[in-house]
Amino acid sequence: MSAEPGTVRPGGRTARVRAAVLRAAGDVLAEQGFAHLDLADVARRAEVGKTTVYRRWGNVTGLVADLLAEMAEESLPRTETGGVLGDLRANARLVRGTLADPRQGALFRAVIAAATGDGRTAEALRRFYEVRVAEWAPCVEQGVARGELPLGTDASEVVRAVSAPLYYTLLTTGVAPGVAAADRAAEAAVAAARAGVFVVGA
Repeated sequence: MSAEPGTVRPGGRTARVRAAVLRAAGDVLAEQGFAHLDLADVARRAEVGKTTVYRRWGNVTGLVADLLAEMAEESLPRTETGGVLGDLRANARLVRGTLADPRQGALFRAVIAAATGDGRTAEALRRFYEVRVAEWAPCVEQGVARGELPLGTDASEVVRAVSAPLYYTLLTTGVAPGVAAADRAAEAAVAAARAGVFVVGA
């Protein structure tokens, strides 16, 4: 079975073309939103042939899926401070920093909006967050092992609980949350976890 458009990652010139196209696609999303994402325009911005872009990605949703895959791969690794609260505070600040970034914040708003009406974009977004949650879940698992959190705590749900209020603030106000809000989100998630809210079957 052949790979989906945009998912083959060879090196050399092909890798350079992919990087240029994905960078151009991210620029369009951040500047104008999903509705204005056009493969011909992306090819022009990336200074590559239209045929190459159409052959490799097929359509704009294929391009967005590959962009999200690259973003997941390039996201910063988790921070381990020796305590679950410190770890999740670092996670919250990383999320906040991404949402506050002029380009990245606008890009995420555009992709999230597109995902509400496009199934393939929604699936790509789901995979992106699966990767990020899986990266940070060990911090919670280590917190359970150290006795900071109760046995049976669902690590993935705790990580999602950290990010959820930050995205909600961005999407409902259009303003990225501040550092204090990020710290508060981490503290609230840890307090709920310590109370057993995220224990599976509780």
